Amino acid sequence: MKCSRRIELFWIDKVVNGLSILEETKRRTKVPEFLISQLYHVVTFKLKKPKMKLDKGMLILSIDVDVGSKVLGVINKGKNDANVNKYFSEYTVGRIEEMALPLFVGLFENMSIPVTFAVRGQFVDVDNSIFKLLLDSSVKHDIGAHGYLHRRFKNLSHREAENELKMISASMKKFGIIPRSFVFPANSVAHLNLLEKYGYKCYRDHGDFIHDCMYIEKQGQLYNIHPSLYLDQSSSSLLSKKILDVAVGKKAPLHFWFHLWNLGETKESIQRSIDRVIFPMLRYAKERVDCGLLTLETMLSAAQKIESGLGS
Repeated sequence: MKCSRRIELFWIDKVVNGLSILEETKRRTKVPEFLISQLYHVVTFKLKKPKMKLDKGMLILSIDVDVGSKVLGVINKGKNDANVNKYFSEYTVGRIEEMALPLFVGLFENMSIPVTFAVRGQFVDVDNSIFKLLLDSSVKHDIGAHGYLHRRFKNLSHREAENELKMISASMKKFGIIPRSFVFPANSVAHLNLLEKYGYKCYRDHGDFIHDCMYIEKQGQLYNIHPSLYLDQSSSSLLSKKILDVAVGKKAPLHFWFHLWNLGETKESIQRSIDRVIFPMLRYAKERVDCGLLTLETMLSAAQKIESGLGS
């Protein structure tokens, strides 16, 4: 008991003094970065006084679809690779996402869990498979936008950003979709006034060790669905459950997010990650739902609940 208390005090001391827990621990240990991140979040979420209290805990899931199809990698001829990923080409990301998306849609359908899929707009103009898959699902997902060319909005002029939003609206309208949720490419938040102009209800803010939180706040006419934790194939379902328990205990909104390519590069490795990382956490969340302690939300439904006062 004394040992565990000393460990807890060690982490608290680092948080209070504003030191980089990630970098320090990486130097001293061989623990995977995402496990360190989860440990950090367990401690800080327990310590932080909640900025809002809902009727019950809330779990929000959002998934970024950066490319959607390897066809885009061919069309863009590698010229857009740097805007999408530091290590993978657009072609590679698209190939992985083509394998991953049906697996996740099947998982959410089997578990009756709605999520936010933030889809890159350019995909709509070359392929309709993602939208057909999502729209044909028995679960009503929140189909949001993730830029048009997956460019950082902070690097775009007002005119360039508006042009992206115009193209997204025109493309998604072909499928009868009016996106209300927005996830900024590379979490580069800018031009919020344009999101309001084009009818968006909510967006996901930039998140990291310091800025991750369990909180939803209104920014102008938009709702900022703050990110709480970024998941990866090395994440621990056990630690995700512990963080979920904190959200339930504090009656706070917990927002997990990830990219489709975060869970593996082959169909087999993606499925293993789903079975080991995602499914156990979701099954645990469903148990909390059955106990009346938690609701499962998309970004949009969370914003709508807060706006209507149903969540507070």
